[in-house]
Amino acid sequence: MTFLLGSGAGFSGDRTDAAVPVVAELIRRGQPAALLFETLGERTLAAAHRAMRDDANAGYEPLLDELLAPVLGDCLDHGIAILGNFGAANPGKACEVVAELANRSGRSEARIGQVHGDDIRARLGELDLEPWEAETRDLPGPDQLISANVYLGAAPLVQALELGAEVVVTGRVADPALFLAPLVHHFGWAWDDWDRLAAGMMAGHLGECGAQVSGGYFADPGHKDVSGLATLGYPIIEVEADGRLVVTKPPGTGGCVTGQTVKEQLLYEVHDPANYLTPDVVVDLTAVTVREIGPDRVEVTGIAGKPAPERLKTTVCYEGGWQGEAEISYAGPNALARTQLAAEILRERLAFRAPSALRKRLDIVGHASVFDDDDGALQREMRAGWGGDGDFRLRLAVEHPERAWVERATQELLALYCAGPAGGGGVRRHFQRRVCTASYLVKRSDVEPFVTLAEQRSHDHVAS
Repeated sequence: MTFLLGSGAGFSGDRTDAAVPVVAELIRRGQPAALLFETLGERTLAAAHRAMRDDANAGYEPLLDELLAPVLGDCLDHGIAILGNFGAANPGKACEVVAELANRSGRSEARIGQVHGDDIRARLGELDLEPWEAETRDLPGPDQLISANVYLGAAPLVQALELGAEVVVTGRVADPALFLAPLVHHFGWAWDDWDRLAAGMMAGHLGECGAQVSGGYFADPGHKDVSGLATLGYPIIEVEADGRLVVTKPPGTGGCVTGQTVKEQLLYEVHDPANYLTPDVVVDLTAVTVREIGPDRVEVTGIAGKPAPERLKTTVCYEGGWQGEAEISYAGPNALARTQLAAEILRERLAFRAPSALRKRLDIVGHASVFDDDDGALQREMRAGWGGDGDFRLRLAVEHPERAWVERATQELLALYCAGPAGGGGVRRHFQRRVCTASYLVKRSDVEPFVTLAEQRSHDHVAS
């Protein structure tokens, strides 16, 4: 029987009402189904670790209550499993929040599974780490380290479902593993059935970013028109036992599912289409066929798989000093020239008011700011022939190990109110700690995930 995968969120900060029409459609169809919440990014996880460092009761997805409250009761009543990485740095506390929400729904007996083992901070110095997206094998010192988390695969999530969990809470897992786990559990796919595992992983890849596959992050008026963006329907992916899949969305919702939206998401963040690395399988997309089979229905076939990689990605986040930004606006006649003068003043001031270690960037928003480099070469090149009237915003971004120098630099922009060109206004300043990331590969054998259930809290170990 077809298994339905419904997306409830694609990132931390996503729409909190998106899952409601998805769940309604899953219930209407009455087929085996799961609802998946993907809310975790690398820097999201680092921010969660920082939050938990300041407050032991924090560190999980801050919108968890708003995401689950509208749909948890219905999912529990209709046997729709919920899996989410909304545990972030503190899955245990997230489980407590889910339990409280279940109590409010009259389901105090709800079985909540927690996946452990992704956080390897305590063991980081003992492991054989191979640099992947890191400049060196050297690791940050204990005083700099924020987080170190392995991208777990689907196996512990499947174990949680086998133990009877109705809600599975994880920290760092590979995003599409959230979607693969209920498929393996339902269909009984073997862990060496590479083609089916690959199809399940790509079902997850298509759904993990939420509305991106159903018209979100896609619209370009006049070129790629999308109607109903205010009521976007998040994806539902129909998966067959043989790995065939169809991408669709709830009827009556906005957005669109087309061959183009599916192709864009299929290749999103895929560096090598012949070897897309995931913890459970290496995916080969070179023979994939994408075919529209009806309105808002796109079939994807031809996904192939290869044996899983020997090592797992681990992302290490560490303190990187301070960063700050400040902005000021100039508008009206000759506004561009006044904004450029303000930028020149700042460059000159910072040359003798700040240390050479201060890294800085000046952008004129409204004048080639997005694609320029740190030196502003594109903006200088475009000065000729650019009209001077309009509305421009000068943005200064700086970073330095010490907060005091970041504050000093942004204060120089504030001083442009009266010590700069005419007509400046709307100054905003902001400072925050900077997070640096580096990725390593860790031996699969060095990772030991396990699962506990809220009812029993027993340690059930599973292979990674």
